[in-house]
Amino acid sequence: MSTFSFLLKDDMSVSGPVWIRVIITQAVCVSVRCYVDDKVSKVAWLNRSNIIFAGEDKWSLDPRVELVTQGQLEYSLRIQKVDVFDEGPYTCSIQTKQQPKTSQVYLIVQVPPVIYKVSDDITVNEGSNVTLTCLASGRPDPSITWRLLNPSAEALDVGEYLEISGIVRSQAGRYECKASNDVSTPDVKYVNVVVNYPPYIKEVRSSETPVGQTGVLHCEASAVPQPEFEWYRDERRLSSSQSISIQISGSRTLLVVANVTEDDYGNYTCVATNRLGIHNASVFLYKPGTGRDINASGCVCQSFWLLLLSVLSALLKC
Repeated sequence: MSTFSFLLKDDMSVSGPVWIRVIITQAVCVSVRCYVDDKVSKVAWLNRSNIIFAGEDKWSLDPRVELVTQGQLEYSLRIQKVDVFDEGPYTCSIQTKQQPKTSQVYLIVQVPPVIYKVSDDITVNEGSNVTLTCLASGRPDPSITWRLLNPSAEALDVGEYLEISGIVRSQAGRYECKASNDVSTPDVKYVNVVVNYPPYIKEVRSSETPVGQTGVLHCEASAVPQPEFEWYRDERRLSSSQSISIQISGSRTLLVVANVTEDDYGNYTCVATNRLGIHNASVFLYKPGTGRDINASGCVCQSFWLLLLSVLSALLKC
């Protein structure tokens, strides 16, 4: 428990109040000490115009307020568990034979910032309007700042509400709300924002494979939620068999053709789907010397029949 004190003597000439700043972090006790001598006939403590003590008679009903005296010299006021409502002027009034004197202390109560309400983690579709909320208390009133922590921790708007119009996938991530009022360490809370968007096949790799060897076709898509994959040869959907293996790991899929034959050469289609959309791309398994670029990413196509087959397949799964 911290104690703050200031000495007030009856022979002091004070032109204005003395300011005491108190930061409430725990149960803080404040003592304001007023010293008198035997020339004083009457003393009193006042808060604003309200009498707290007149002599040793307590007028205040607040159990946290008490008088501290040592003989006839000290006439001090102690406040336990200071609250914001205790802020204001406190006056030690002294009556001497010559004239009355008063000395005043102004108690400033400051409270560290505390975030008491913040938005829950949310998942929205790309293009939606999003409002994030961060409410904080403190004394003085805290300032609220926002940052998107990934990838660059860029500073965003200042204020209790962060408005995002037509959110895009690059705005997904962890948002930081910070409440600061220079009283103590800022309070910080976080909101995770997930942005759903339809699949986009961002990389495919064809394979130049001799007869009798194993050919591997690569396909990688970006999507939230995570995409499902299908492989097609012409208009026929492929499934794993003795000669073909379909491997899926997260956002990647491989079509592995074991013991390639002449009939295996040609155009294959990778299809990525989620509940928001569909995307496909062509990948080639070709014979060495046919002139195709093994590093080519393949052409992205939008075959009506493949799209229709994929949609029907997704519906049948439901």
